[in-house]
Amino acid sequence: MQDAVTTISVTRAASRGGARWRAIARNIFPFVVVGTIWEIVAWAGVFPPRLFPTIEEVALSFYQLTVAGILPHHAIQTVFRLLAGFGLAAIMGVTIGVLMGRSRRAEDIFLPLVSIGAPIPGLAYTPLFLLWFGLGNYPAILLVGFVSSFPIIFNSWTGVKAVKEIWVRSAQSMGADDRRMFRHVILPGALPYILTGLRLGLAQAWRVLVAIEMLAAVPWGLGWMIFGAREFLNTDVMMAGIAVIAIIGLALEKLVFQKIENYTVVRWGMMGA
Repeated sequence: MQDAVTTISVTRAASRGGARWRAIARNIFPFVVVGTIWEIVAWAGVFPPRLFPTIEEVALSFYQLTVAGILPHHAIQTVFRLLAGFGLAAIMGVTIGVLMGRSRRAEDIFLPLVSIGAPIPGLAYTPLFLLWFGLGNYPAILLVGFVSSFPIIFNSWTGVKAVKEIWVRSAQSMGADDRRMFRHVILPGALPYILTGLRLGLAQAWRVLVAIEMLAAVPWGLGWMIFGAREFLNTDVMMAGIAVIAIIGLALEKLVFQKIENYTVVRWGMMGA
């Protein structure tokens, strides 16, 4: 009996280990394909080496900038602006979206404004924010918060509207008041949509932040570094900055959003793992 239990435990552990390695391989495979294509194009001489460096040259620049402390300092400044602006967007977006979903009056007030403002590209707002708030961190944070709030508002509003009526009626029949209704029915039901809105808002935040760092005369930042490297045709430095943006985005996805999903909607059975 003991041998059978041990065999089953070993089999389950091996199965979990195999699944983990398969997941790692699936995540690595796209990067291997892109890297291979990049190296082929670089060595084929389709573009001048100055404009299309090899991965080795990009990695060397990445290492040298990191050891010198330049790349981490740029990344810290960018992450600070990103988190500050995105934090404002998350608070405003979820609050307004949920309010629109729960109140017809709020929907009538905010929906036309959001529908008009959302299709406008974030870069179009940049000159206005620079004129209104000057140069530096302040307009960058405010613009990131403003632009990235639109997809959060839309998805939060859609999520609240998508909550099944039978859930609401069941809670009401059991005597749930408005506070319990919101906490135990409305918010959990809308959470998958809210998380999607936060993901889309984060992508919007990245796009507008890198652009405004190129224009807002900030002293540090990945966008500022990429734009400065462009002036001197340092394509390897530009690619190193882009790689850092990708790494930060991947870390936020895997360590923040995916963790939240696993502890909430996946655990509740509302979404597949």
